[in-house]
Amino acid sequence: MSENPAGKVQEKNPEKETSIPEETISDSVSAEFEENSINELKEDDIPKNIPTADDSSSRINKSDLESAGFTLDEFASLLSKYDYNFKPGDIVNGTVFALESKGAMIDIGAKTAAFMPMQEVSINRVEGLSDVLQPSEIREFFIMTEENEDGQLSLSIRRIEYQRAWERVRQLQKEDATIYSEVFATNRGGALVRVEGLRGFIPGSHISTRKAKEELVADFLPLKFLEVDEERNRLVLSHRRALVERKMNRLEVGEVVVGAVRGIKPYGAFIDIGGVSGLLHISEISHEHIETPHSVLNVNDQMKVMIIDLDAERGRISLSTKALEPEPGDMLTDPQKVFDKAEEMAARYKQMLLEQAEEGEDPIAVMTI
Repeated sequence: MSENPAGKVQEKNPEKETSIPEETISDSVSAEFEENSINELKEDDIPKNIPTADDSSSRINKSDLESAGFTLDEFASLLSKYDYNFKPGDIVNGTVFALESKGAMIDIGAKTAAFMPMQEVSINRVEGLSDVLQPSEIREFFIMTEENEDGQLSLSIRRIEYQRAWERVRQLQKEDATIYSEVFATNRGGALVRVEGLRGFIPGSHISTRKAKEELVADFLPLKFLEVDEERNRLVLSHRRALVERKMNRLEVGEVVVGAVRGIKPYGAFIDIGGVSGLLHISEISHEHIETPHSVLNVNDQMKVMIIDLDAERGRISLSTKALEPEPGDMLTDPQKVFDKAEEMAARYKQMLLEQAEEGEDPIAVMTI
């Protein structure tokens, strides 16, 4: 092809124009565009406000870091403000995440997992941790100690149960409730029972049964509270008082009951009247003076007595044969006569009490006549 003179437009020759396939044109244009894009694209050709791939608020600007002014010590101090201030005696919620042979690992939100020893799992005797705890269980724990050198706290469930057990027995004592508990051991002084998980003691003088103490183990006894003292760790109960109260609900002053002599002391005799003991004081045996109850009574004697006082609060029943004597001194000379006429004499005694009450005199004072 000859060169065209400057300024002249070369005419096209339709006959000589060669047809180029469309795909070839497309490839050529594409290749040319890519080459130009690589070789000719300059930094100035990139728009400055291209949308970013993330939210700008999620990134930290260098200027922000420079103005923050945080040091590692300041950062640690800041974190400490959000750390729990655990103290011995606190009760906190925790999650059980591991049961081990010697105890359980508990997450209470502290820096290090807390540990609860096996002996602190319950106020009651248990065979294993799984009897009380399950993995992932959430419950309350008592903090026993400060953090050790590893930053670990010691926890307890037993202490919580212990506190709440004392609260419960104090409430039961306030209500003057009668409870039932199983005897698990005996000793020289009495019997041992458990009440709300606490160990209680029944003095021998407050056990009213014909059984030997050793035979009471595994028996369930009705009991009343005599002493509830958490500070001194003393929980004292009475079997006798519980029986007396129950018996008292069916007894009344002036009533004649049949009993058996179970014990004789210098000051009087203890009479079993249907499972509970009443005191026949030496001054209530006869109108006549006697030196000792042994001169009139023997252990296992069957006899009739009259109730002259019922003290539910102290669990005491006071008895008399003096009030049943047809004639003063009959208990010394003819006790059978006293027993034969007991109901008759008791009726007279009750009538006298009613008359004295109507006249405004103190019936209690009259009962000792």
